[in-house]
Amino acid sequence: MTAPSPDSESAQPVEKPPKATSSPSPLNPIWLFLMTAALVVAAYSGNMKTITEASFDSARSAVELAIGLIGTMALWLGLLRVAEAAGMMAAIARAIKPIMVRLFPEVPAEHPAMSAIIMNISANALGLGNAATPMGLKAMKELDRLNPSKGTATDAMCLFLAINTSSVTLLPIEVITVRASAGSDNPAAIVLPSLVATACSTAAAIAGAKWMASRRKSPVATVEANETDDTTEILEESNASAGLVGNRPGWVGNVIFGGLIVAFLGALVLQLSRRGLPYVFSLAGFASVSNWLIPMVVCGFLLFGYFRGVRVYEALTEGAKEGFEIAVRVIPFMVAIFVAIGMFRASTALDLLVTVLSPVTNLIGMPAEALPMALIRPLSGSGAFGVMSEIVNTDPNSFLANLVSTMQGSTDTTFYVLAVYFGSVGILRSGYAVPVGLFADGVGIVASLIVCHAVF
Repeated sequence: MTAPSPDSESAQPVEKPPKATSSPSPLNPIWLFLMTAALVVAAYSGNMKTITEASFDSARSAVELAIGLIGTMALWLGLLRVAEAAGMMAAIARAIKPIMVRLFPEVPAEHPAMSAIIMNISANALGLGNAATPMGLKAMKELDRLNPSKGTATDAMCLFLAINTSSVTLLPIEVITVRASAGSDNPAAIVLPSLVATACSTAAAIAGAKWMASRRKSPVATVEANETDDTTEILEESNASAGLVGNRPGWVGNVIFGGLIVAFLGALVLQLSRRGLPYVFSLAGFASVSNWLIPMVVCGFLLFGYFRGVRVYEALTEGAKEGFEIAVRVIPFMVAIFVAIGMFRASTALDLLVTVLSPVTNLIGMPAEALPMALIRPLSGSGAFGVMSEIVNTDPNSFLANLVSTMQGSTDTTFYVLAVYFGSVGILRSGYAVPVGLFADGVGIVASLIVCHAVF
């Protein structure tokens, strides 16, 4: 039997794939500018060898960081799978439903995306960066399930990343630790200024994202039948069918693990009694709490799942597979952004930009020495941390040290967050996420400057 001719009536027309009508990502011109500006500046300054080495070093660092993320992400996404199977995430989402529904009206209140968003924001606020990233990537994956236009960021995605880049942090432990080790008279003095600045940047991020969303015609999120308000029941059935939830433990298990919980609480009381309440509320006490917090969260998730009948080992390993896949998927995006930033810094283009902008920053009372921190903070978290550490170590009690410490504690690495989070779900058209993120960064920097002038 021969195939019908293309000219025959039975031939079916071949549909061409629809052309993309969305505008390209703002990351395209920004990324290309960083690369070409580095090349031009290096050509004039004779730093071609330096930027060549920086490109290879940055690419290697990006892959090493991504590989290093695999273990962390496997652990935390596994824990989230345990929490999801136990019903914890749905319960948390219900508890703060009134607030989150107003912020993310297109996301069903009990959808897994809502729970992951809440967990990510909570981890960021507590300074648990290692836990926040896997939770954020989980949230992006769930938000992409609601995305009717794959590859294009939705309003919920843009708002979620804007909140992440504004970096809501209640206690910047790392910054306080650096200040303490440098000999600052009051290492925790930047806690209140950082809180004020991060509150301003977060408010600006939310307001900017909402305003931009009102000005564009965004595709409406689609919710399948199994992602409506019966999400909890559907998830419970799914977990049971997957063998993740069984019978709740008997009296032997309750006695053993209940006894371990009692023993831990006894150790906690013993440590507090030895140290005393003044120590608990001191800087050293805060640092000690941060060391206790993550192990407590890990064991808390597992024990909660166990008492709810979750087969915690099977659930954790199933979630860990997802963490491995996501970590590998973000490597190309991390390489691209790391190479551009590394070349831009190595070419001395950043130093040139500081020189050009210094007259403007002097008018608003920003020391010229703080400008590199303001410029590099959205580009490189490790770079900004290095700049902050160097300034603090040089003169830990100066206004400049207080200012850069506040900047570090109240903003985040915008381009890294966007590249990793969008890359994890294949978002190429980022919508208004970049301008809103940079706007929030700018507000955070200005707020840091104002509050530091008022306080110090």
